[in-house]
Amino acid sequence: MSIDVLQERIRKLKSPIMVGLDPYLPILPRHIVRDAFDEYGQTLRGAAEAYYRFCTELLDRLSPIVPAVKLQSACFEALGADGINQMQRISKYAKELGYYVLMDSMRGDVGSVAEIYAQAVFGSVSVGETAYQLYDCDGLTVNGYLGSDGIKPFLPYCKHDGKNVFILLKTSNKSSREVQDLLSGDRVVYTAMADLAMRWGSDLFGKNGYSEIGAVVGATFPQTMKLLREKYDRLFFVVPGYGAQGGTAKNVQFAFDRFGHGAIVSASRSIICAWQKDGGDGENYLDCAEEAALKMKADIGKYVVIL
Repeated sequence: MSIDVLQERIRKLKSPIMVGLDPYLPILPRHIVRDAFDEYGQTLRGAAEAYYRFCTELLDRLSPIVPAVKLQSACFEALGADGINQMQRISKYAKELGYYVLMDSMRGDVGSVAEIYAQAVFGSVSVGETAYQLYDCDGLTVNGYLGSDGIKPFLPYCKHDGKNVFILLKTSNKSSREVQDLLSGDRVVYTAMADLAMRWGSDLFGKNGYSEIGAVVGATFPQTMKLLREKYDRLFFVVPGYGAQGGTAKNVQFAFDRFGHGAIVSASRSIICAWQKDGGDGENYLDCAEEAALKMKADIGKYVVIL
């Protein structure tokens, strides 16, 4: 699935929302954890099974509203092999439901290691005469600050298989300015990285005009986002930081072009943890998540009209 397909799905649902699945035992409803522990014990397997149920039930409920999902790999990797196994299962389940699937791993390494990462995430791993596909995902977040040798191994998958990488430009955390806002000649660092992203994607533009090489631009810096949107009108933005991190619908409007295209806004805790706001035990967590997603859609719709 390419950026073109993601954009069309956003247009179909009139919903520029990406739900972030960041499972963590303290935020899971008690009945889900209890049922998993009853069957598998208080083990890594039990925790991973609870993650799988939590995430897949959310995917089932939100599929009519939300076009894309982001899997936070750190949450799953923290459970070792059991967690990684469930992340693989969840990515496949999300794809079967029609979601665009983004793996949020912020990969970044030297060329030879980047090649292994690209093969593992987008390709297949051969063992003897059998090839195994590990993940069923469309995109990956990538740290480009090692330079082009850490990005180029991903580009053939973007060109030939419709995969996407989203380069970190300006992230939503407060301390991002310590590095990303530094001057680099007559530019700041995040615009230097945006220039590289445009160069890397120079032959990867789709019918909607956006490159298969996208960018991560945080919702907590709206003026920066506005400047980046105006200058880099062919980069598709993933916009984290909405909700719990302080980003608002008024902020994220600047990520979109005049047709309401070119961006998708990611929210995690404000949707998947919405059940915690009513002081209940989480039995209604799916209703709360759906309500939060619909509210987010409506709030963004006050500022962004998707044509």
